[in-house]
Amino acid sequence: MSDGWARAELEAQVISYAIQHLVPTHLNELRDRRETLVQKVMAAVKDRLTKEINYWDHRANVLKDEELAGKANARMNSAKARQRADDLQARLLRRMQELEQERQLSPRPPVVIGGALVVPSGLLQRAQAVEPTEPPTFAKNRQRIANLAMAKVMETERALGRVPRDVHEENRGYDIESSILGTGRLLFIEVKGRATGAETVTITRNEILTALNKPEEYILAIVPVDGGMAQRPRYVRCPFQREPDFGAESVNYDLDDLLEKSEEPA
Repeated sequence: MSDGWARAELEAQVISYAIQHLVPTHLNELRDRRETLVQKVMAAVKDRLTKEINYWDHRANVLKDEELAGKANARMNSAKARQRADDLQARLLRRMQELEQERQLSPRPPVVIGGALVVPSGLLQRAQAVEPTEPPTFAKNRQRIANLAMAKVMETERALGRVPRDVHEENRGYDIESSILGTGRLLFIEVKGRATGAETVTITRNEILTALNKPEEYILAIVPVDGGMAQRPRYVRCPFQREPDFGAESVNYDLDDLLEKSEEPA
C-alpha cells in the first residue's frame, strides 16, 4: 500500500483549508458579536458623558451670569466648569475612537499545533488478516447512553418551543443546534449522558474552545441515565472558565461541581 499521501505537505494543506473555510466563518461570528457589543457600549458611553457635558456646560453658563452680577462662587467658577465640560467632550471623543478601533478585527494566520491519524480497527484487522471482533460491552453501553441522552435533550428542546437539529457527527464542538423561533438566534448544546455512579465528565479541547468562543449561546447538557431511562437534563451555561493546558486533548471535570452550577432547561 502506497504511503505517498503521508509524505505530502499535509500541514500546508491543512493551513490552506483553514484559511479558505474555517477562518472566514470564525471571523464573521466574532465580528457579529463584537459589533453588537461595541454598539451597546458606544450608546451607553455617549449617553452618560453627554449628560455630564450638558450639565457642566449649563453650570458654566449659570456661574458666568452670577459672576457678571457680582455673585462670585468661591468653590467653583465658570472657567472651571467650562474646563470640565471641555475635558468630558475630549474624553467622549477619545472613547469613541477607542471603540471604533475595537470594531476592527483581522485574523491571524492559522497555526497547526498537532495532528492525528485515525485508522478504523476493522481496517487494521483486515490488513493483519485478523478476524474482526465485536466492540467491547462498555463501548456499546456508552453509545447507548449517548443516544438516550441525545434523544432526551432533543425532546426537551422541542417541549421548550425551539427547533433542535442533530449535528453531532459534524465535529462542531457541540451536538445540537437549536433554533429559537422568531429571533434568528441559535443555541449550541453539547450533550453528555452519564450513567448512575459516574463521577466525572470528559470534555474535549474542541468542545471547551467552542464554549469559550460562544459564551452566551453555548449550553452543556448533562443527562442522567438510570436503568436504561434518560432523566430530565440539567443545563450548565458558561461551563468553562479557561482554555485547556497546552497539549491537552480533553479535560475531566467533576460531575458534582458541574451539577451545582446547572439549572432547569429554559
